[in-house]
Amino acid sequence: MRKKDFPIFETYNGAYLDTAATAQRAAPVIEAMAGFMTTMNAPIHRGLYPLAEQATAAFEGVRKSVAEFIGVQDQNEVVFTRNTTEALNVMSQSFAELYLGEGDEILVTRMEHHANFVPWLEMTRRTGATLVIAELTEDGRLDMDDFKKKLTPKTKFVGVVHVSNVLGTVNPITEIGALLRDHDAFYLVDAAQSVAHIPIDVKEIGCDALVFSGHKLYGPTGSGVLWAKMELLEAIPPFMTGGHMIDTVTDTEATWGPIPRKFEAGSPDSISIIGLGAALEYVRGIGWDTLMEHEQQLVASALDQFSELASVKVYGPSEKDHSGVIAFSIEGIHPHDVASLLAEEGVALRAGHHCAQPLHRSLGVPATARISFGVYSDDEDLDRFFTALKDRVLPLAQ
Repeated sequence: MRKKDFPIFETYNGAYLDTAATAQRAAPVIEAMAGFMTTMNAPIHRGLYPLAEQATAAFEGVRKSVAEFIGVQDQNEVVFTRNTTEALNVMSQSFAELYLGEGDEILVTRMEHHANFVPWLEMTRRTGATLVIAELTEDGRLDMDDFKKKLTPKTKFVGVVHVSNVLGTVNPITEIGALLRDHDAFYLVDAAQSVAHIPIDVKEIGCDALVFSGHKLYGPTGSGVLWAKMELLEAIPPFMTGGHMIDTVTDTEATWGPIPRKFEAGSPDSISIIGLGAALEYVRGIGWDTLMEHEQQLVASALDQFSELASVKVYGPSEKDHSGVIAFSIEGIHPHDVASLLAEEGVALRAGHHCAQPLHRSLGVPATARISFGVYSDDEDLDRFFTALKDRVLPLAQ
């Protein structure tokens, strides 16, 4: 669809089917980052000279773009982080310090990435709170009956992944938001796997916080976002202290600067944030209807072709609720061997537990192979994958 927009495909001739791990960088992203470095490289928020003011304006312009991209009115509620994992650690540690204690409960789903599982598990050890896990249906959807049963007056925090990075499941995050409207629990959505594929409006979702990474969005690594409601950001303590985030420092105490400075200690990765801004504009320029139609066509084609392969087991829901991530296993062949054999045929995909060991344990397998799509994925990539799968891998199956 869009390979011409991605310089890497001028030299890489394989089928890149690992976008869920990291997306390739669009040309406008690379150009924006190079432009920043060559025309306005200076410390942001610190210099009073024109070059620094220009750099600061560009940096803060991205904050405004992020706010618009996810339906936020106050751009100061947007906090820049290095990635989704850092954003979730900011939230878990700061939230736990203020709100969690003995007897409280944190509700997550079985399909969470480790980034939205391990930090909360660690907070239970520190606070005495309990991690509660909502289970899945047999076809890989969130079991809403189980979710509702486990949402109790003890629940202080709810963390839900929008799209599973293993199952491709699109969770009913707006339904969950409505369910939590009158419940005394904070609600966070992990949008790392959805932000480049599905339009997001935090007001419509009804969440209190949302996180995502730039490198899943055709932007650079080193860029991430934590959005949270202002009252929450004002209440919780900073995750990291040091330069820039302070207001005053004396020999005996320090006070914090305003939001979002309070959560952005030290010199930021300005270049990556500029790249993130360009990535947002790139996705916006394609249009959601075009993006979603393209991805659903690939998902439908892939699931249809998988259905013809008796020795392949595909995990996750049907086409209707399946995003562009498909995990599978082959009887008698380890996923790592699948990935290695396909790599020899020029097909790049992921094999392992995909940072979701609790999910894989519930599926009864230690690991899966996974293909995932981006705007540059096309039918030729799928043809190459299925041809290699049939010729090199399936003949070895038991």
